[in-house]
Amino acid sequence: MQGPTLGHHISRRFDEDLERVRSRVLEMGGLVEAQLGAAVNALIASDHELGARAARQDHTINAMEVAIDEECQRLLAIRSPAASDLRLVVAIIKTITDLERIGDEGQKVAYIASRMVASETTSDHYRQVKHLARLALHSVHEALDSFARLDADAALGLSRDDRILDQEYEAVQRQGITLMLEDPRAIRRVLDVLWVARALERIGDHAKNIGEYVIYMVYGKDVRHTKLEEIERALNERGTERS
Repeated sequence: MQGPTLGHHISRRFDEDLERVRSRVLEMGGLVEAQLGAAVNALIASDHELGARAARQDHTINAMEVAIDEECQRLLAIRSPAASDLRLVVAIIKTITDLERIGDEGQKVAYIASRMVASETTSDHYRQVKHLARLALHSVHEALDSFARLDADAALGLSRDDRILDQEYEAVQRQGITLMLEDPRAIRRVLDVLWVARALERIGDHAKNIGEYVIYMVYGKDVRHTKLEEIERALNERGTERS
């Protein structure tokens, strides 16, 4: 009688451990999203103080990554998870790495935004990078939502969103180069904008990565470095098999 009772107890405790770690990932994601949101708002409003405060939040995100990673290592050592539980722990370790990197990119945006001053002559240029910022923030939100709900369909949508974000980034690049050629006095300011645009494009990549980890957790299929059309076809086939 004691054997089954002990086994059930261990299994329940493991479930609780996994749920606690998932909750901490979402807490970390919330901090990352808030930091990025503040950085984007600082960019939109040309708010120096808000940008500076957002840039200083990065150390908290870094500390959370270390703590969650240590907890995952403990679970791997003590629980020796298998199958879907192992996939979950592995995906969490990868997810917090991408969240930390989103935080790093958000810090760059916040830092540059803190020293940007709005000017009438470049308002149109900034309007486009602001749109890019909103797209990146939306991608992070959708990545966290798909992780929270283990929604593979929403996770797949992040790959589609990343294509749009990449196109916007390329448009900002072209516009920036044109502006520098037309007005050499704007080179320093345009370079700041291009650094921000590059950071936002990288944020979209990291959000897409998180979506790929969600697909891995749900289907057990590694879709990294796979074309979107191939992922869609593979997931449709798996969905047909399940039905």
